[in-house]
Amino acid sequence: MHRVGRMQLPEMISDEQQLDDVLTVPSDALVASVAGLSGNVVVLGVGGKMGGTLAVRLRRALERAGSSARVIGVSRFSDEHARQFLEQRAVETVTADVLDPDQVAALPDADRVVYLVGRKFGTSGAEAETWAMNAVPPLFVCRRYAGIPLVAYSTGAVYDLVPVASGGSREHDPLEPRGEYGNAAVARERLFQWASIRFGTPVCLIRLYYANDLRYGVIRDIAENVYNERPVDLSMGFVNLIWQGDAVDLSLRAFACAEVPASALNITGPETVSVRYLAQRFGELLGKTPVLSNESASDALLGNASRAAGLFGYPQVPLEHVIRWTAGWVASGGRGLGKPTHWEVRDGRY
Repeated sequence: MHRVGRMQLPEMISDEQQLDDVLTVPSDALVASVAGLSGNVVVLGVGGKMGGTLAVRLRRALERAGSSARVIGVSRFSDEHARQFLEQRAVETVTADVLDPDQVAALPDADRVVYLVGRKFGTSGAEAETWAMNAVPPLFVCRRYAGIPLVAYSTGAVYDLVPVASGGSREHDPLEPRGEYGNAAVARERLFQWASIRFGTPVCLIRLYYANDLRYGVIRDIAENVYNERPVDLSMGFVNLIWQGDAVDLSLRAFACAEVPASALNITGPETVSVRYLAQRFGELLGKTPVLSNESASDALLGNASRAAGLFGYPQVPLEHVIRWTAGWVASGGRGLGKPTHWEVRDGRY
């Protein structure tokens, strides 16, 4: 049986309580990495899709390590449920808008900072808001936390599409994205790079490719399409995928890579996954015949995570586990967030 940390992975996940428990079990390596930590860890943008998983996984790692460090989640908290989820699990919360420099200046002191602030979906038609949310806060945050190690989430969308056979974009490749969102994400990175030098703030930029929870993600999107007999678009024929618990675990361990000037690290699973294969596998598991549309292009948005694997090892939850969990979740009517990933988009317009 497969294990993560002290947890044996279940064959199926039956409800959200179990799902959140599986998502937030820290790896032994994460526990070891925070063993000597004291003071505060501030998590900015904690109210988003990944923030709760990250903050609670960190909280559990600190408890196992015997650390007295506090985890403080910062968000505008438009979703009160997100705040309650955190506070019920010993994560403190602060309401603040990181676009307001005065509110950023008033944030609690920290020994480490995790930055999850960003905007992607809904960019078309609201480009100015996307640029503001992605490019403005890094300056305020690096000034407030000058000299404090910081891990900041970016995206694989800072790269252009690459040939499927290339092995994926690597951290030293040029940033030549498609669309407003990708370019705004490059702006976020450039501002972190500049502010890192200006304020002496060690930064590691996490270029993430498609984290997956059972409630959202590329895997869920494809499973839903197959289950509901909707077409699965093969135009973006290959993707990189990672279980969300692994994504946040690896990201939290990436403080070891925070540098001045800022460094970058691709984080995703090791496979270049065929969308056709995913559709066919869900067809087998769900008893459906997949409806496929379009032909796979010879290039795709792919990242090479070999550097992260060399530093921290491979993700702990195998892709096949996530596929089976997702099939069972969708077939049983498990809740979704209603936030499609738009993984099939090839022109960068989200």
